[in-house]
Amino acid sequence: MSLLSISPLVAAEFEPFGDILQVQPSPTVMINQGNCARYTDVATLDFSDGRAGISIFHAHPYRSPLTLSMLERHPSGSQAFIPMSSDPFLVIVAPDNDGKPGKPRVFLTDGLQGVNYHRNVWHGVLTPIEGNGLFTVVDRIGHGSNLEEHWLDTGYQIVF
Repeated sequence: MSLLSISPLVAAEFEPFGDILQVQPSPTVMINQGNCARYTDVATLDFSDGRAGISIFHAHPYRSPLTLSMLERHPSGSQAFIPMSSDPFLVIVAPDNDGKPGKPRVFLTDGLQGVNYHRNVWHGVLTPIEGNGLFTVVDRIGHGSNLEEHWLDTGYQIVF
């Protein structure tokens, strides 16, 4: 079993897989009589059909070491995870390699970042590592399956 290293979640490294949802150095515009900074259009929501829906996910935190044995992707729509606490979580993604996931990469959020996986991007399951594991999720709601799972021949180990 190969060991995967963990990197901080930064835009330059994550850009091929999706968007990082976080406050930027400068807001797009100030609203509400100057009392609220608006950061506009921070993620690309992309659906082949259906509509955007907002759901709540409540996941149990994982413990170290974690064995990664499966990756998934959503061919019909992007999927955004927005934490409802300030607890960090792992973000696991992989490039596509002829319809199968390539070597996974692991990122650690700073506790205030969310992510939006682009449509058809291989990723791990929601992986909180501490706290309450509560997330707002924006993804495709519609008919038909929007999930493809790939079970790895050889797992990876992630130590955090």
